[in-house]
Amino acid sequence: MSDTGSRRRTWLAGGGAVLAAALLATGCGSDSTSKSGSGGDANAKITLTVNLFSDFGYKDLYAQYHKLHPNITIKENRADLGAHHQNLHAHLVAGSGTADIEAIEIGQVAGFQSQASKFVNFLDEGVDKNQWVPSKTAPASSRDGSSLFGLGTDMGGMALCYRADLFKKAGLPTDRAAVSSLVANWDSYFATGKQFLAKSPDKKVKWFDAGSNVFSAMTAQAPQAFYDADGKVIADSNPAVKQAFDAVAGAIKDGESAGIAAFTPAWDTGFRKSQFATVTCPAWMSYEFKANPPADGGKWDIATIPGGGGNWGGSYLTVPKQGKHTKAAVELAKWLTAPAQEAWLFKNKGFFPSDQALWSSPDIANLTDPMFSGAPTGKIFSESAKNLKPQPLGPHGADIGNIYGNALVSVEQGKAGTDKAWSNANAEIKNIGE
Repeated sequence: MSDTGSRRRTWLAGGGAVLAAALLATGCGSDSTSKSGSGGDANAKITLTVNLFSDFGYKDLYAQYHKLHPNITIKENRADLGAHHQNLHAHLVAGSGTADIEAIEIGQVAGFQSQASKFVNFLDEGVDKNQWVPSKTAPASSRDGSSLFGLGTDMGGMALCYRADLFKKAGLPTDRAAVSSLVANWDSYFATGKQFLAKSPDKKVKWFDAGSNVFSAMTAQAPQAFYDADGKVIADSNPAVKQAFDAVAGAIKDGESAGIAAFTPAWDTGFRKSQFATVTCPAWMSYEFKANPPADGGKWDIATIPGGGGNWGGSYLTVPKQGKHTKAAVELAKWLTAPAQEAWLFKNKGFFPSDQALWSSPDIANLTDPMFSGAPTGKIFSESAKNLKPQPLGPHGADIGNIYGNALVSVEQGKAGTDKAWSNANAEIKNIGE
């Protein structure tokens, strides 16, 4: 299955060793040898390379940028999320091989913080970091705050997507305000799931798609999840993580999960065949709903996420100093993350902007989406972002999330009970270090 549009498959990431080796052998740097903007002809024809780990929705923006800068051609490369970040680490250590622009996912960015000096400092390039909230800029800054090495792209403001028609058949409210009140917290969400299963005429339809997705949403809301403020792994001792794991595992045992591995072909089929009634959905996930409409004609709607706000996912654009065209790359990165382009990406691709001024802009705040029954997606995701509680991040946050997600899959598949899955996960986490 293509990864087009599927922006943050974090808990599935990893592996990609063969692809990583191939990219390390060939390199992904620019095909030119001169530093643009550093003494050469500013109008010389150059090719800027951009390394991403999925579709950021930039194709049309590249074409627009080329019209504004006819001398610049943009070449995009994509790799698996895990392989992409492995390659970037290796190229930084080797001192060569990076693209002109490299994307970094929020779950990976802490692992590059110690290498901030190897990236261009955007604070020296006229960037005002107040364009983003501190929770967005801090992870992509040097530890002393003197350098900003990543420009925020999208954010994963969260909501609860639900099938209003399936709710109606089960005798549940369908109005999004009523649904938001019904599932105001996670206890009421799981309790409503039991009601749904008891009253739904179609016993094949489950309450949610995958335990891993619910767990990701729950832990994204915690003040601390896998790391503390000092960078210490606290996943196995953090009550918020354990409570989320136990709650999701309990719901799985109650039959609420469809048990479908997220971001797989089977998951796409689950959308089309109406195999689940709710999905914890960050803004970037909206592509999945649009790409896989229900075959029975049912409609999705959006309510407030249980527990309030939160952020799940998001990325940054960086410019490694070893790149061939650092000056031109900086200008492109700044342009792609400017308010106008971030607004366009949300309206056309569903990628919620990390530019905080846009959250109150009528252009965004008043946006509705016909795919979600005309729901005010701009308002819902903006409020979620405003209610965000920043949490400490660490270099292996994505890996830890993967491990817990896979542990919940083992519960869904009947391969392990809750306690065994939990202990197995924590034993694996101890092997990845701080």
